[in-house]
Amino acid sequence: MFSTHSEANSELGEDCNEATPFTESQYETKSQHLSLSPNFLSHNTSHHSIVLENLNNVTDRRTSNLSQFNNSDGYPDNISMLSGVSGIGLRNLSLFYNSPPPYLVLSRLEKLPLKDFSSEVRASLDIEKFVKESVLFLEMPCLSMEEIIERMLINILECEITDEISLEMWIKEAKTKLFMHTSFLTYSYQRLAKTIKGISIDDTEGLAMDQSWITAMATLPNLHKRHLAIARLSTPANLGRSNENVHFIILVLNPTKEKGTKSEIELGRTFSTIMADIDFRQQLLMIENEQDFRSMLQFQARQLAETQKILRKRSVKVDEVMDQAFSVKTKFWIGGGIVGDIKRRIPHYLSDYCDGFKGANTIRKVFSTTSFLYFSCLLPSIAFGVLNGNNTDRKIDVKRVIISQAIGGLVFGILGGQPLIVMLTTAPLALYTKIIFTISTEYKIDFSAMFACTGIFNAVYLMIYSLTDMCKLMKWSTKSTEEVFAFFVAIAFTVDASKDVYKEFAQHYQCAEENKVNNSIFKSLSNMSNPFQITSTLSPMPDFHNSLHKGHSPCHRDVSVLYLLLTIGTVWLAGHLFNFTKTPYLNARKRELLADFALPLAITIMSIIGALLFRDINLDPFYYDEKVFQFQPVNLPILGWKAILSCAALGFPLSLLFFMDQNIASSMVNSPSNKLKKGSTFHWDLFIVALINGFLSIFGLPWIHGAIPHSPLHVKALSDIEERIDIGHKVHQTIVRVRETRVTSILSNIFIALSLFLLPKPLSYIPIAVLDGLFIHMAVTSLYNNQFCERITLLFTEQSAYPPSHYLRRVPQRKLHLFTFFQLIQLIMLSALGFSPSPYMKMGFPIVLLLQIPIRHKIIPKFIDEIFINAMDKSS
Repeated sequence: MFSTHSEANSELGEDCNEATPFTESQYETKSQHLSLSPNFLSHNTSHHSIVLENLNNVTDRRTSNLSQFNNSDGYPDNISMLSGVSGIGLRNLSLFYNSPPPYLVLSRLEKLPLKDFSSEVRASLDIEKFVKESVLFLEMPCLSMEEIIERMLINILECEITDEISLEMWIKEAKTKLFMHTSFLTYSYQRLAKTIKGISIDDTEGLAMDQSWITAMATLPNLHKRHLAIARLSTPANLGRSNENVHFIILVLNPTKEKGTKSEIELGRTFSTIMADIDFRQQLLMIENEQDFRSMLQFQARQLAETQKILRKRSVKVDEVMDQAFSVKTKFWIGGGIVGDIKRRIPHYLSDYCDGFKGANTIRKVFSTTSFLYFSCLLPSIAFGVLNGNNTDRKIDVKRVIISQAIGGLVFGILGGQPLIVMLTTAPLALYTKIIFTISTEYKIDFSAMFACTGIFNAVYLMIYSLTDMCKLMKWSTKSTEEVFAFFVAIAFTVDASKDVYKEFAQHYQCAEENKVNNSIFKSLSNMSNPFQITSTLSPMPDFHNSLHKGHSPCHRDVSVLYLLLTIGTVWLAGHLFNFTKTPYLNARKRELLADFALPLAITIMSIIGALLFRDINLDPFYYDEKVFQFQPVNLPILGWKAILSCAALGFPLSLLFFMDQNIASSMVNSPSNKLKKGSTFHWDLFIVALINGFLSIFGLPWIHGAIPHSPLHVKALSDIEERIDIGHKVHQTIVRVRETRVTSILSNIFIALSLFLLPKPLSYIPIAVLDGLFIHMAVTSLYNNQFCERITLLFTEQSAYPPSHYLRRVPQRKLHLFTFFQLIQLIMLSALGFSPSPYMKMGFPIVLLLQIPIRHKIIPKFIDEIFINAMDKSS
């Protein structure tokens, strides 16, 4: 278990005070940390430690004299707490009196190790005792901290009532011990005096406070025995700084005279250790009755004891994840990586199916994720089918792309090592297909044969890469490389959608001026007199009018405007529903439900609006060839040896594109922040992708590989998420656990295969504008939590408004912007080749993509110190 120094505040929100004249920026806590070495390792995949905070009201001087001052200038100007002592300065203090401030506050933080359930007997005894005797509140209303604590005290202290001490007296005394309270004039300020909180790894802030739980403790002199209460709030509560998203409150009361092993700190540490597990907290949120809640606490204690005794494993680090994936020891040189992947993954194969049906909310998550995958794969397949059809003279159309998606997705879902990777044809593959068509047309080579031969050579190269463990090179692929490529994909999606909008306006909106010219010519010719009275020459005037308009589509500005509105509307509605969990509307479960079904809901609603509400406006449907597709191999023997050599040359850069795209998608899925537990299979996945694309090439079907951003979004759709708020009041989401299942991938691709029966109708009712809106939505959502994107915005952000990200606290600003500048150069290089009008320049795109790795490790370190690079970038 890894522990760290940290600042810990547990002050109350404004609703707990009579009045609070201080803002968060008006005080700063600097605490001395008492370092205690940890005594065991956490079993979870996140780093955890717990921090004890003690606050004491040290001095109370001349408070009676304060009431005579009611001038508005006489309120506390700021509080600056140091380790052990604090002074309160008064603005214009000389107007009132020349005496020391009324209060001093002692603030002490200690770093506590988690409780070792495998060796400390008292831990297990406390669990058995207090799980049975504790007071539970499973749906505590979201009130102020003082009101929540008071409700808990009423239930705890009922058994302590005597003739001498009433319940009211008990509560008053307990609140005096639990809270550090000060007042001045009409203002009051209070904080929990003694608390335990957790520290864990956060992707944005590094080491940060757990905001979802807090343990409050106090000792009372006349108490007969120890008491414990646990409250689960009905909705997360904002209870002040570092407590912005509290789900659980643990209250511990102890008699003053109690031996050390039974102290309030030891009891609080026992239950705080259990609550430090983010996965366990998520399970507690799903429990509906007290008996299951108590049983879950006991089960977690036993699980901790077994894990600490047998495994004692540390939290997963990035280097360990990469070593596990790429440093498999085997006696085989050829295929050693594949053998290691199979050995690592095959024990989990059966659970890949079972995990899709067991667990809280799993069925709903599987259903919503299947819907998400269905729409997010089918609609791009239609869009890329239209694009490929335009680029290849209908040689590859919508039907072929859907068939390819269904076959490849199903095979990978069943045989692939990491089923969370989404297989899809992508924009770079569509560009490469256009390159092959251009070359085949220029040299008069059969396109289908050349396409198939290039795909077969590509598959052979990929098999060689996987058998020789070339995926080990991806150990050097860092987060910055993935972020640059993800940014390029987002740009590609946006550019494709923007081109369609521009084309629509060019066709239906800008033709008005052209038609005005044609109409004026027609009118002038009609008004001309015919001095020779040659009626036979002028009689076909209507035909002349038609000839002027021939080749020009009629002007329908309403079509262009509707196209734009549907595109923007799809982006807005999908984005709004996707972020619906951040709104106060409805309840938490309904907000999460709407967020899970954001994409299918947005597409359905906007398609209904376009097809029904505006049915009088004719939007062009996508082209669909109704000929029956026949599975027959491409006629490869018609290629000459020169054409075959050309295909071999074309297949090499294509294989580099596959290698990088597939492995980057796999790296993003297997990122440690996703907390996957079944292991990665880079080599085996690449081998399966080679087999799939070799088969597709033989039948002239388009290629597929792991797609971005679909793959990481698939992981997020199957995950349980915990939200936390940083110092800058920005909400960040942390993945608690992911349902690692094959069910969603298999079901979605089965539905995609069945969608062939929905062509051309009703799928043709989905406007192309909605497909473009889908592209832009995928581009926007893929940039969420993209550090590269965040650092670009810092170039235009006032320094005082910089977010409290961990790398901003560890890297000089000049080095930060220099690293961003290097990433921008890499992005420009990719974009220059990816969007180049020359097909031959586009062939260099995979090579430039592969060069991102040596640029990161050989060039950038010459300008930026390694310590700063590691703070901003890390292997994924």
